[in-house]
Amino acid sequence: MNHFPENFLWGGAIASAQAEGAWNEGGKGMDTQDLRVFDASWDADMRRKNRDINMTGERFQAALTATDLEHYPFRWAIDFYHNWREDLALLEELGLKIFRTSISWARIYPNGDDPVPNEEGIRFYVDLFTECHKRGMKVFATILHYATPVNLLTRYGGWKNRKMIDFYLRYCQTLFERLGGLVDYWLPFNEINCSRFNPWNGCCLIRDQEENYDQAIFQCTHHQLLANALAVKMAHEMLPGSMVGGMIARFTTYPATCSPDDVMCALLDENYKNYFYTDVMARGRYPGYTRRMLKELGVEIVKEPGDDQILAGGKVDFLSFSYYMSMVSTNSSDYEVTSGNLLSGKKNPYLQTSEWGWQIDPVGLRISLNQMYDRYNLPLFIAENGIGARDVVAEDGKIHDDYRIQYLREHIAQMGEAIADGVDLIGYTMWGILDIVSCGTIEMNKRYGVIYVDRDEAGKGTNRRIPKDSFAWYKKVIAANGADLG
Repeated sequence: MNHFPENFLWGGAIASAQAEGAWNEGGKGMDTQDLRVFDASWDADMRRKNRDINMTGERFQAALTATDLEHYPFRWAIDFYHNWREDLALLEELGLKIFRTSISWARIYPNGDDPVPNEEGIRFYVDLFTECHKRGMKVFATILHYATPVNLLTRYGGWKNRKMIDFYLRYCQTLFERLGGLVDYWLPFNEINCSRFNPWNGCCLIRDQEENYDQAIFQCTHHQLLANALAVKMAHEMLPGSMVGGMIARFTTYPATCSPDDVMCALLDENYKNYFYTDVMARGRYPGYTRRMLKELGVEIVKEPGDDQILAGGKVDFLSFSYYMSMVSTNSSDYEVTSGNLLSGKKNPYLQTSEWGWQIDPVGLRISLNQMYDRYNLPLFIAENGIGARDVVAEDGKIHDDYRIQYLREHIAQMGEAIADGVDLIGYTMWGILDIVSCGTIEMNKRYGVIYVDRDEAGKGTNRRIPKDSFAWYKKVIAANGADLG
């Protein structure tokens, strides 16, 4: 029995900073992702330590003037900027119904506070999105996927400064005016809870320049939640009928045991890591439990009159999330800690892990979909899901990634079960549909795509695209609308 509706949006996703390259071409300014440094000689421990969750002032200053591109992979990425036509042809062959990508703020406003937008940057996205529609793909555009123009940080202090809302809304207005007819789904912020768990990516904070890190993080988050609500309101006014959503990185959490203490720990983890953000975006207000959370962190969010009304007037039309793994919740120290998207967590003894320590939990996706739909009764969209793996080109010139097929098969099957449960799931954009530079560890060898990109961790290679075995499998799944996962 096929549970997927006829109009289900099968898709794939990338991010501009991880794919485009051309960091100083076409009038683009420097953004915060351009400053993330990587060394291919680092071992696994060094890669985890140096992924810039907490940017330092010294590293920031060094990156501003660095000319060694080899150590700044986001500056070259996979050169999607020059290869997008060929890439879209492959995605059309795959049969994608929707393509998710982000728009580079620094490609539209190189400094973030420029008096006029960069026309060459606008033209790039007009051409890209027009071609998507010509090839039968809807467009799911993320307005801010971590990459903030560096000038907004050096001159204004980044998202700590309330002025950022105005700069962001001017950017949004330009996008709605110039690209509004080409975008089918809008997402103001990627993984808006990232500010808590990766403050450099989420809100461009430099840790050693903050007296109270938590205070700065939540003040930035407040400004972003206001910006999200105002972007929703602006889109609805400028583009009647537009679909504008909210997104979190979903940290699905189970009690480690049936001990009431573990159950309470899991409830608080779900509230503080997930629902705080979706409650504000979907319900239009700060939930009651945040008072205790903020008090215990020593945080007092500075609000202006009217902020609560702004949040209430900018509720999202749908909710989306990234889903890669689950974790267990307990105050016990008896559990091993393992890695995951944005944060580490206690290891579940019932789950296997990827090479990077991310726990593989397909049923957790069904659980998450049911929990979020029951809580909000809003359409849901899985904006990211996939597995990072070390793919190898075999002697026959092909990439045999059965492990990826298995991962996707099991997660898609659980999506079907959630739909049968009554969840309104409108689409699925598999993460890293083409191999891109990994956001978490800044490496090229952690590959997610169904299309291999011949580029190594120093940026060397032919940059040729090679469909993997998973490409043929996903193509068949899309053609059968999820009825054939064999």
